[in-house]
Amino acid sequence: MKKLIIASTSTIYGSDFLEYLFPRLATFFSGVSTVLFIPYARPGGISYDDYTEKVKESFAKINIDVKGIHQFKNPVRAIEGAEAIFTGGGNTFELVNQLYDKDILITLKNTLEKGTPYLGTSAGSNICGVSMMNTNDMPVVYPPSFMTLSIIPFNINAHYLDPVMGSTHMGETRETRIKEYHIYNDTSVLGLREGSWLEVTGDQIILKGKLKARLFQKDKLPIELVSDNKVLF
Repeated sequence: MKKLIIASTSTIYGSDFLEYLFPRLATFFSGVSTVLFIPYARPGGISYDDYTEKVKESFAKINIDVKGIHQFKNPVRAIEGAEAIFTGGGNTFELVNQLYDKDILITLKNTLEKGTPYLGTSAGSNICGVSMMNTNDMPVVYPPSFMTLSIIPFNINAHYLDPVMGSTHMGETRETRIKEYHIYNDTSVLGLREGSWLEVTGDQIILKGKLKARLFQKDKLPIELVSDNKVLF
């Protein structure tokens, strides 16, 4: 049975890395001694070692150790043998490119479907959807496919932003971009605002955090979803 936390971000304003999630992660990862970290998204081009060390320092606050997947000779076996898995944020194109390059996308999907606890933030949340096509990232590399894990039946737009009243910005809003996506694609998109996350237990998906999420469905008006309620389609 799937057991996932799919978060918009790793860090909210005024807090340290993952700090706002610690109260939940301490129980979510109860009984876990070591988390396997997938650092492939490399925010800002950070090295795998430096990214893993950052995550290791953070998880130490809830008494959990961290090992980077790049530290294993066989990434497939690392995933299959993991007590729990965390995929961090960064560039979704590079993350997906590496998952295909190392031929571990299907292994990761199968492992999570069997119930290995998983935390995703930002890019690590984007890959939980049907595709990565609603990422906000620049296409710095070209992965073999945009199709991702499909462990939830919709796509994620992490860091979702509402238009700012009175702003002089003349560019497109997130909502405009998602409407453009739905001209050519049918998959629904959930805009996750900062500090919000999804908790997935089996086929049940519940929105958590203090803010609402915005659900976009093709040819329908957007819907505001309230926290602590099921996400239904």
